Amino acid sequence: MSARPAPGRWPLPPNAFKAALARDEPMTGLWCSLADPYPAEIVAGAGFDWLLLDTEHSHADVATVLAQLQAVAPYPCSPVVRPPVNDPVVIKRLLDIGAQSLLIPQVESAEEARTAVAATRYAPTGIRGVSALTRATRFGRVENYAALAHTELCVLVQVESRQALTQIERIASVDGVDGIFIGPGDLAASLGHPGEPNAPSVVEAVADAIVRVRAAGRPAGVLTSDPAFARRCIDLGSTFTAVGVDVGLLARGADAVARTFAQP
Repeated sequence: MSARPAPGRWPLPPNAFKAALARDEPMTGLWCSLADPYPAEIVAGAGFDWLLLDTEHSHADVATVLAQLQAVAPYPCSPVVRPPVNDPVVIKRLLDIGAQSLLIPQVESAEEARTAVAATRYAPTGIRGVSALTRATRFGRVENYAALAHTELCVLVQVESRQALTQIERIASVDGVDGIFIGPGDLAASLGHPGEPNAPSVVEAVADAIVRVRAAGRPAGVLTSDPAFARRCIDLGSTFTAVGVDVGLLARGADAVARTFAQP
C-alpha cells in the first residue's frame, strides 16, 4: 500500500512541465480549443507531453478550465492554460483553481512580462491575491503554500508582433519568465500576412525568434500544424512545440470522411 500524507496535509503538487523545461527536454503538445472536459480527456491519453487549454480564442472560462484540469489530472501530460489577457485578476482565478503553468498572450515588452510574473507571486514580490482555501492549496492542506507556490508555477509569455520581436532579449531577461512562445498567427498579421502563418517571411521570422530566445537563455515554444516546420523548429531548439489543434483535427478529419462518401 502506498504511503499517504497525514490527515489534512498534502505536499505542493510538482510541476512536471516546468521540470522538463529546466532539463531542456523537448516536449510536443496539442492546442485544446474545445472548451469541455470530455475532449480534453480524450486527447490527454494520446501521448502528448502537454496540452494548451485555451481561453483566449475559445468560449472557455474559469469554470470550464477547472473541469478540464480535473479531467486531464490522471494522465501523464501537463496542462498549460492560456488566459484571454495579461490581467492579474484573471491570472489569480486560474491559479486558484489549480493551474500551475500559464501562457500569457500579447506580451510586448519586459515591463509587460514583469506584470505577468508579478500576478503569479504573493506580496512582497508580487500582487497575487491571497486565499487559503482554494483548489491550488488542496483546500488549505498544502503546508506553506504561500511561501512555496512560486517554485512550481511556470510563466510562459507570448511574443506575437513585429514590436515584440524587437524586445525578445529584454523580455528574456525578466526574472520569473520560464519560457517564450512565438505566436505565429498574430505574428503573421503583424508582419503583413494575416491568415498566412506559413508565408515564407513569417516562417523565417519564427525560426529566427527561436534562435534568439535560446541564445538569450530561455526555452522557446511555438505552434504549427506543419510537421516539417515543427521538426525544423525542434531542431532549432524549440522546447515546447504544439503540433496541432483539437478543433482542426476534428474539422479536417470530418472533412476527409465526408469527401470519401460524397456523391459525384
